[in-house]
Amino acid sequence: MKACSEASKIWMELPAPKRGEVVRQIGDALREKLHHLGRLLSIEMGKILPEGIGEVQEVIDMCDFAVGLSRQLNGSVIPSERPNHMMLETWNPLGVVGVITAFNFPCAVLGWNACIALVCGNCVVWKGAPTTPLITIAITKLVSEVFERNKLPGAIFTSFCGGAEIGQAIAKDPRISLVSFTGSTKVGLMVQQTVHQRFGKCLLELSGNNAIIIMDDADIKLAVRSVLFAAVGTAGQRCTTCRRLLIHESIYQTVLDQLVDVYKQVKIGDPLEKGTLLGPLHTPESRKNFEKGIENIKSQAWKILTGGSVIESEGNFVQPTIVEISPTADIVKEELFAPVLYVMKFQTFEEAVKINNSVPQGLSSSIFTRSPENIFKWLGPHGSDTGIVNVNIPTNGAEIGGAFGGEKATGGGREAGSDSWKQYMRRSTCTINYGNELPLAQGINFG
Repeated sequence: MKACSEASKIWMELPAPKRGEVVRQIGDALREKLHHLGRLLSIEMGKILPEGIGEVQEVIDMCDFAVGLSRQLNGSVIPSERPNHMMLETWNPLGVVGVITAFNFPCAVLGWNACIALVCGNCVVWKGAPTTPLITIAITKLVSEVFERNKLPGAIFTSFCGGAEIGQAIAKDPRISLVSFTGSTKVGLMVQQTVHQRFGKCLLELSGNNAIIIMDDADIKLAVRSVLFAAVGTAGQRCTTCRRLLIHESIYQTVLDQLVDVYKQVKIGDPLEKGTLLGPLHTPESRKNFEKGIENIKSQAWKILTGGSVIESEGNFVQPTIVEISPTADIVKEELFAPVLYVMKFQTFEEAVKINNSVPQGLSSSIFTRSPENIFKWLGPHGSDTGIVNVNIPTNGAEIGGAFGGEKATGGGREAGSDSWKQYMRRSTCTINYGNELPLAQGINFG
């Protein structure tokens, strides 16, 4: 950390476009190893190979985005009410940014944070998940080689492999101005409290409990394909995974029949094998949590339409599961990090929105409809209360150009695109008097 703090003095003095050039080289280094890194990620995390490669590609895309951003870290000129005065708004680096990532996206979340933090002039301290150390080491090696070639301190990008003790040290360290944490709401709240005790800044990406609404005028084929990807992709271990499916009562059985049919066709197996759609859960503990969730569902007599069992084989394989349930059930309010989809009926658009907004989390949501009225109500102040509000696409698979994050118990943080960069910089309002008089604001006369 001492080396990182010292390196920050050098890095923040480098002009932003020059920092962008270094990040461009990082992107090129990752691009050269795209398929190797994607394969390593799939082996270590368990997601299917196309998703592993796609995740590394997302970091490359973030590098490209950050290069352009390095020439657009613009401040503002603000009209002053006083004669011969100018007001400016400027942005400067924070210094050191801590990034704590989770097992499910060990690369992408790093990219959302680190690429932006670096071009903004910050050093990065990264703690990868303790169960994905190989991808942490591989990425760090490639990044450090880029800094070495540019004759810059390697400590500009520092990484750690370890458990909770490393995360606690990052949260407590006053040299780390901003801590970005991705993980559960429970742990995120503890991180936030620790960081705020020292008046540090915190960026949280926490639990999701995402819903898809299928209206009676929806393209059912499109909706079913989207639900399959949203609920089964990454074995239900995305923060944006669809966990609740709300179907209009008039098409309820039609949608359900089609969905159950495609679920039964899902190929489960080796994530590196072509055609596999569902790999294993990440750890034996993840499998146990799935089993506990299913036991809880059965104990409350909810109907399992398909799946609901672990697969007795080597590895943490489970069946993709659909459960018919009431939207008021307590277990619907919780995030079960597995391919378990709760389905429920609704009668009106207003009822569907109410169900969508009824959970503590607020990350992602989507509606399938052809009605402009429903679309714009859905996007408006009385619509979805999530940070990602989609129409006719899944809840997952976000593009990097938009800000990623959610509301309520999801934490309120925003990463990746749009103006998320502002969280990684210090804003200053500057008033300059270039005249000879001293007029005061609000017309105050002080002698």
